[in-house]
Amino acid sequence: MGFSYADWVEVFYPKGMKTGEWLTFYSKHFNAVELDTTFYAVPPVERVQRWRDETPDDFRFTVKTPHGITHEQSIDRALPSMREFLDVMRHFADKLSAVLLQFPPSFSSREMGRLRKFLDGLPREFRYAVEFRHPSWFQTHDTGELLAEHNIAWAACDYASGPHAVVSTTDFLYIRWIGQHQRFNEMDHEQIDVSDRLTWWKDQIAQCSRTVKRVCGFFNNDFAGYAVGTCNRFKQMQGLPVIPVADPRQGELF
Repeated sequence: MGFSYADWVEVFYPKGMKTGEWLTFYSKHFNAVELDTTFYAVPPVERVQRWRDETPDDFRFTVKTPHGITHEQSIDRALPSMREFLDVMRHFADKLSAVLLQFPPSFSSREMGRLRKFLDGLPREFRYAVEFRHPSWFQTHDTGELLAEHNIAWAACDYASGPHAVVSTTDFLYIRWIGQHQRFNEMDHEQIDVSDRLTWWKDQIAQCSRTVKRVCGFFNNDFAGYAVGTCNRFKQMQGLPVIPVADPRQGELF
């Protein structure tokens, strides 16, 4: 989740590398990134185009919908703002993989009708994933049916309290390994062993492999202390190629 972390300097980004070169370096190690910065402000078109152009052809972006849409207004009235946001995101062209809508913990299933109206009006040229945090969404079958009806992924998340069951509602999975916010003072090495949790996720993905074509998965530094290390650990578990990171501390913790 994101790529602009000062704590990654010297353990991932080479010492002396300019921040403007970070994304290009990152894209040589990983094939996707979730942009959290869009949650706080809509970037200018020129920045989106620059991000698009400085990454390989097979690199993909996912973007988090601004909080002004998901948190600060009634969702059934947010379509004009959402369309303005998507008009900017459109400049990612084929490199835009999905748009994430993360709703606040106060957003309960009582908003089902308003959410349906919002989803009905979304432009169909984009793929979407929705993250619910109020428990009521997990207590009714209507949630999965609503998302499946709109061909939208139900984002599967792993906070410190543990993961919810993975529910497949379209042809791709969207997974967010989040952890507990502000859990670590430094984010430059893995600080807890999450091997058992990753094994559980590996099994969940395998169970969905017959119905999904791709998985969008992103690690937060808060999950184990260092997203680069944990992501590479999970890639190895999945049999995916990993480009070695020149940090001698990785692999010594466990």
